[in-house]
Amino acid sequence: MSGRFTPPTTRTTIRGGETPVPRGAPAAGAPDLGLTLGPLRRGPADPTFRVTPDGSVWRASRTPDGPGTIRFAVRDGAATAEAWGAGAAWLLDRAPAMLGAEDDPAAFVPRHKLVLASHRSRSGLRLTRTGLVLESLIPTVLEQKVTTTEAYGAWRHLVRKFGEPAPGPAPEGMHVMPDARTWTQIPSWEWHLANVDGKRSATIVRAARVAARLEEAVLMDPPAARERLERVPGIGPWTSAETVQRSNGAPDEVTTGDLHLPGIVGWALAGDRTADDEAMLALLAPYAGQRHRAARLILLSGRVPPRRAPRMTPGNITAL
Repeated sequence: MSGRFTPPTTRTTIRGGETPVPRGAPAAGAPDLGLTLGPLRRGPADPTFRVTPDGSVWRASRTPDGPGTIRFAVRDGAATAEAWGAGAAWLLDRAPAMLGAEDDPAAFVPRHKLVLASHRSRSGLRLTRTGLVLESLIPTVLEQKVTTTEAYGAWRHLVRKFGEPAPGPAPEGMHVMPDARTWTQIPSWEWHLANVDGKRSATIVRAARVAARLEEAVLMDPPAARERLERVPGIGPWTSAETVQRSNGAPDEVTTGDLHLPGIVGWALAGDRTADDEAMLALLAPYAGQRHRAARLILLSGRVPPRRAPRMTPGNITAL
C-alpha cells in the first residue's frame, strides 16, 4: 500500500532523487534502491549509473583503490551487493552506508500534511553516503547555472571520452569517471565540445588539483565539509550542499541559491510561489536537523506551483 498513492515520475520527483526500479516496492524495512541511490544518477543516460530489468542498480565509481563497479539488488526483502575491479573491496565495505545504513529516518517527524503523505508513500527512502567527494562535486559543478539537459550531456561526453570502461560484467556502455589528474589535463577545446564554459571547467580543474584535500571532507561534519569545499574558487553554497548531501549523507544541509527549490517549498508549505531562500529556510525551520530530507520529500510529492514562464532555453557553446 505504501506506493499506491505515489505521484507519477516528473522532473520534480526526479530532482527529489526518484529513479524507477523494476519489481515494485521493497519489503518493509528494506531501502528503496531507486529513492536511496537515485540522487547519484545524472540523467537517464548517465554512464556511471544503470538500472537493469531485473531490478538491479549498477554504479561505476573511482575509489581510492581504483575503479570499481558495484551492483545493488533487493532479494527476499534484503539488500545485496556485488562488486568488481580494483575498487571492489572498498565499495563493498561502504555498501551499507551507500544504502543508508548510517541514516536515521526515525529522527524525522513530519509537521505538514503534504510532508506526512509523502513520507508515508516513500517509506523506503534512505539518505545515501558515498564517501566520495569528487564524483559528486564534478557533475554538480557542471549543473551550475545551466539546464539539466546541458549538464547531463556534458557529464556523459566527458566520462565516456576520458574515463574508462567499468570493470566486471557491467551493462554495456558503463564507464568510470576520469581520475583527478585526467580532469586537470583535459584540453580547452574538449571542454568546448562538451558544452562547458570556461568558468565551470576552471572550477573543476581547480578542484581536481586539490582532490586529496577535498576527499578529506567525508570525515568531517557536514558544515565543516562544506567550508572545505567552498575554499575552492567557483564552489559556493549551492554546489557544496548538493555535493555533501551525497558524499556525507547530510540530512540537514538544505540547498540554497537554487532557481526553483524555494518556490517549490514555499508553494507546498505555504502557498507562496515567490518564496526566496530566507522564506524557504523559515518554512523548513521546524525540521531543523532534517531539512534536506524534508525538502526531498516535498520534491517527491510532485507538488509544484503552476508555471508562469517558459523553461530556460539550453545553451550551445559548441556552436560558438
